[in-house]
Amino acid sequence: MHKQQSGVLFLPFHFDPDSSIPLYRQLYDEIRHAILQGQLSAGTQLPSTRALANHLSISRTTVVLAFDQLLLEGYVEGKKGSGTYVASVLPEDLLHKPIPIHATPTPKIQPAGHGLSERGKILAQTDVATVHYYSEALAFRPGIPDLNHFPFEIWARLETQHWQHAPRDLLGYSHPAGYYPLRVEIAEYLRAARGVQCTAEQIIVVSGSQQAIDLAARLLLDPDDSVWMEDPGYSGARSALLASGARLVPVPVDAEGLDVAAGIARAPAARIVYITPSYQFPLGTTMSLTRRLQLLQWAEQSGAWMLEDDYDSEFRYAGRPLSSLQGLDTTGQVIYIGTFSKTLFPGLRLGYLVAPPHLVDAFTAARAVADRHSPMLDQIVLSEFMAQGHFARHIRHMRRLYAERQAYLIEEATRELTGLLTIHPADAGMHLIGTLNKGTRAETVAQQAAQKHLIVLAMSEYNIASPHPNAILLGYTAITKQEISAGIRQLAKIVSSANEGKTNSAQT
Repeated sequence: MHKQQSGVLFLPFHFDPDSSIPLYRQLYDEIRHAILQGQLSAGTQLPSTRALANHLSISRTTVVLAFDQLLLEGYVEGKKGSGTYVASVLPEDLLHKPIPIHATPTPKIQPAGHGLSERGKILAQTDVATVHYYSEALAFRPGIPDLNHFPFEIWARLETQHWQHAPRDLLGYSHPAGYYPLRVEIAEYLRAARGVQCTAEQIIVVSGSQQAIDLAARLLLDPDDSVWMEDPGYSGARSALLASGARLVPVPVDAEGLDVAAGIARAPAARIVYITPSYQFPLGTTMSLTRRLQLLQWAEQSGAWMLEDDYDSEFRYAGRPLSSLQGLDTTGQVIYIGTFSKTLFPGLRLGYLVAPPHLVDAFTAARAVADRHSPMLDQIVLSEFMAQGHFARHIRHMRRLYAERQAYLIEEATRELTGLLTIHPADAGMHLIGTLNKGTRAETVAQQAAQKHLIVLAMSEYNIASPHPNAILLGYTAITKQEISAGIRQLAKIVSSANEGKTNSAQT
C-alpha cells in the first residue's frame, strides 16, 4: 500500500545491502520498475531528494544519483520551482512509435574506418584493449591508487577558497605550458625527490603521461622512424608511438633493464627510445647504472631521444626512490615524463614533462595546438596542495599503506596458492607478478577471473615479440586487506580449476 507524505508519494523500496549493485542503481531500478508497471503514473510528483533520503535512511547523494539517471534517460522530468515528475512520454513509448510512411530513409552504413586518412587508420587500429576501463576498484587491477585514503576534504577546501575568490586567470585562457606556480612546485619536487636537473621554465603541464608521449611523438618522429620499445612494455606508449607512424623495434628486458646492446643491433639509427628505467613496466626491474650510461653514450653518438616515463617511482619500499636517467644526461636528450594519476587520482588528468631547454618553445606550441591548456582550477589547487606540504605527506602515507598491502598479498598468496602460483616481493611499484606453473596458461586464468569480477592481466598483453613468462599481474594498491583475502581465495579456485582441466585434457 502506497504511503503519502507531505503531498508526495513514497513506495516500499527494497534494498540488498550485500549486492554488488550500487545503492543508487538499486533505487533507480525500483523507481523505473514502478513507473513501467504503472504504480507511478505520468505526471506523478516524486519526493524531493532530501525527503526521500530521510524516509529511506540513505545518503542524499545516493538519491540524487538515481534521480539524475532517471532524468537522463527520460523517465522523469524536472519542473523549475516545482519538483520532479514522472514523464508524460516514456522512452519505451518512443521505441514502439509507428514509423510514418514517408519517413526519412535510413542512411547507408559505411564500413568501419571509411574515409580515414592514413594516420587516422593507424590511430583507429591501435590496440587500446589493455587500458581496461572500470568504474570501481576491483581486485587485482594494477596501477590504481587507493582513493579512500586521499585527503579530499583538504582538496575540496582549497577548491572552495579559490572559487570564492576566483582570480581572473582562473576564468580565462592561460599559458599553454601550465600555471607557473605549479611548474615551480613540480620543478622543486623533481630536483629534491628524483634528481632531475630542471628549472620551472622546462616544465610543461599536460593531461597525463599519455599526452606527454603523444606530444613527443608528434614533435620528434617522422613516419617510418624507428623507435625502441621495451618488450614487454606499456601498451599505452606503444599505441601513441604507433599512431605517429613510427616503426616499433621491440627490445628485450632482462634483470638489468633494457638490453641496450640488443637495441643497437636491431636498430642502430633509432630516433626515440621509450623507457621506464626506475621501475620497468610490467616486469619491475630497475635499470642498472652500467646500462644507463651505455644508453646515454649511444644516444649522444646517434642523436636519439629518450622518453623516460617515471610513472610510479614514488612508491619505493626499500630505501629512497632511485635518481632519474635524466639526472645523468649531460647532452639534453632525455625528455622526462611524470604523472599525478598514480600519486593522487586518475581523474585529475594532470601530468608533466621536462623538456630540454632548446625544445621548451616547441613543446609549448604543441601543447597549445593540442588543447590549449589543462583546467586552471585543478592546476591552482594542485599548486597549493604541494606548496602546503599535503602532497609529500600523502606520498609518505600511501607508501607505508602500499608496503603493508604488498606484504599481505604475498602472505595470502603463500597460504592459498602454494604450488599453483609463485609471487616474489618487489622493492617498488603498485603490482606484483605471479608466475604460474607449467600446467596452467595465464591467458586462461585471466579470462576465467574476468567472469568472477577479478581483474587479472596476463603478461602476454604487454609483449610484442619477446618470449614472455607464463605470469599474471596482481595489483594491490586500490583494495583493502579484506578484498585481497577474498580475491586470493577466488583466484586459488580459478587456478586450481584451470590446472585440473589442463591435467584432465592431457590424460585423455
